[in-house]
Amino acid sequence: MLSLLNILISLISILISVAFYTILERKFLSYIQLRKGPNKVSITGILQPFSDAIKLFNKTAILPSFSNTSLIFIFPTLA
Repeated sequence: MLSLLNILISLISILISVAFYTILERKFLSYIQLRKGPNKVSITGILQPFSDAIKLFNKTAILPSFSNTSLIFIFPTLA
């Protein structure tokens, strides 16, 4: 049980650190390109990764009603 808890804590901390490294990269690239960067969510844009994650998890797949769904998911990986 303790091992599972350690794995869960490690996974969550890695995901949070990746989110903040992403915002750091976006800010750095915006300074290089003379833009402001992502600052839509809060004053400094620190909550932008969480906003992006919520937007990503709320997306729904739009599929045609009469289609082969396996082909729709396989062909982008083959391209």
